Amino acid sequence: MTVRVAIVDDEELIRVGLRVIIDAQPDLEVVGEAADGAEVMAMVARTRPDVLLMDVRMPAIDGIEATRRLLAASAEPPRVLVITTFENDDYVYEALRAGASGFVLKRTPPAEVVQAVRVVARGESLVFPAAIRRLAGARGPGGAESPAAGRLRRARLTEREEQVLRLMAAGLSNAEVAAELVVGAETVKTHVGNILGKLGARDRTQAVIVAYESGFVSPTA
Repeated sequence: MTVRVAIVDDEELIRVGLRVIIDAQPDLEVVGEAADGAEVMAMVARTRPDVLLMDVRMPAIDGIEATRRLLAASAEPPRVLVITTFENDDYVYEALRAGASGFVLKRTPPAEVVQAVRVVARGESLVFPAAIRRLAGARGPGGAESPAAGRLRRARLTEREEQVLRLMAAGLSNAEVAAELVVGAETVKTHVGNILGKLGARDRTQAVIVAYESGFVSPTA
């Protein structure tokens, strides 16, 4: 099945480059483009992409607000993959908090960009534990009364689910978590699904952010 991709970036050169890279793949197709976050809603409604490559720094409406509006307006929105110049940019972290499934740098090799699109299209997330740890650490944990701490407390995770969440925050895949805990991959998949459901998280990225912002996992550990 062909993955439908849309590109949102205020630089035409970036849009053209991404289109060439993506359209060269037999399983990917660019179905729409936008030069500003203000155009995203109409473009998505018109083209119905599976994955949205979204720049974060744009005039009028940036990628953070565009992501928030998109996820709030649709029951089945496209997956958002942030494209950015600087991985340490606070905009990136805010986009992940808003619901983006991951990010790629604009200097990322084309083959890795293509792979990132495929990963996100499968419903997985691109968790970069080092980058998220660094960005979360710059803010510091929100404390016992922070929204993230409240979400984690209300989730009432089991001891095993807490173990899985810690390993997720370390960047381990389901297979790696299974090997670490000496359980089956399907068991881990079930635990991850339960964690996401209890936390109200859209994907692994959102769950990991809650883990750091609540203080459950320390960015300095």
